[in-house]
Amino acid sequence: MAATMSGAKPCPANFSAAADRILNSFQEGFLWPMLLADFLVAVTGNGLALYRFITREQRPWYPAVVFSAQLAVSNLLYALTLPPLVAYFYPPKNWRYGEALCRLEHFLFVCNLQGSIIFITCISLNRYVGIVHPFFTRSHLQPKHAWAVSAAGWALATLLAAPMLGFSHLKQEVGTGSIKCVGTAGDSHLEAYRTYSLALAGLGCGLPLLLTLAAYCALVRAVLRSPGMRAAEKLHVVLLVASGAALYASSYVPYHVTRVLNVHARQRWRALCPGFANETQAQEALELGLYVGHQVMRGLMPLAICLHPLLYMAVAPSLGCCCQCCPRWRGCRDPGDTETFGQAMPLDVKATPKTSEPQSPELTS
Repeated sequence: MAATMSGAKPCPANFSAAADRILNSFQEGFLWPMLLADFLVAVTGNGLALYRFITREQRPWYPAVVFSAQLAVSNLLYALTLPPLVAYFYPPKNWRYGEALCRLEHFLFVCNLQGSIIFITCISLNRYVGIVHPFFTRSHLQPKHAWAVSAAGWALATLLAAPMLGFSHLKQEVGTGSIKCVGTAGDSHLEAYRTYSLALAGLGCGLPLLLTLAAYCALVRAVLRSPGMRAAEKLHVVLLVASGAALYASSYVPYHVTRVLNVHARQRWRALCPGFANETQAQEALELGLYVGHQVMRGLMPLAICLHPLLYMAVAPSLGCCCQCCPRWRGCRDPGDTETFGQAMPLDVKATPKTSEPQSPELTS
């Protein structure tokens, strides 16, 4: 085994093999069935949402629909990376598809994960602008702008995931001869991978989270101060905001945090490895709490993409949720009304008979 970048002694192969046996048992025991269930639910939910966008939404799509459709595509592509992982983790753990597909698998996994985060952020910002600044939305935001932002979002997700093509690699296990498709760096590049993990957590998760929370806090503040909304409508908006925040709180943030902590734990174990007296001591030195926590988040995090169709119901009139909860929203008007359907309205409308009828706020943008 190669020495680390710091020039320390390499970890004896038998110690690494003993540690791998412990770590592999967790993945083979519970991770593959969780990923299989995630795949089935995510494909069904997001596939149905995308089908309804294509068949039910009036063209051209409004920005909210554009971003929701991009989110559905990202979720579907993300879900399609799960079956190879299911086959890989199914015992005995062994990668059968070659190094090129190993690198591509981990790249697509991270790329579509980041795409999912980016488009949730776009939906949050679009919802804020559409509700709090409706006249700006009607005057300046067009579908072409949403498509341009979507293209930039895909480019950013690709850029953030690109290093995975270099870090991912194949590794043959000592003793068993099985092949591992490793989605992290080898010992010689572990420090670079730690830096990448920190950057990905900050730029790919922390920054979108701050933007989403800022948009939602401003939205809630404007809604609660709106004299033209009923208490039930205000409550529904708060629930939408809470659902978006819950996606981060229960999935993306813990996943990135446990990923960084797991890398730190691996560095500490590698530094101690040359001094272990035997294999038992090597196994006891593993920080299994951090490792198991990260593996659990690898299984739970895809559940977020299973919940995304709930977001679609909150932004797309064709799915009918908004109309059932708040029939007075303009999003519930006849879809044939191309001038008003899917557009935003201000929270404090003060109309006169010469201009328009008083309207309830539109929450479908």
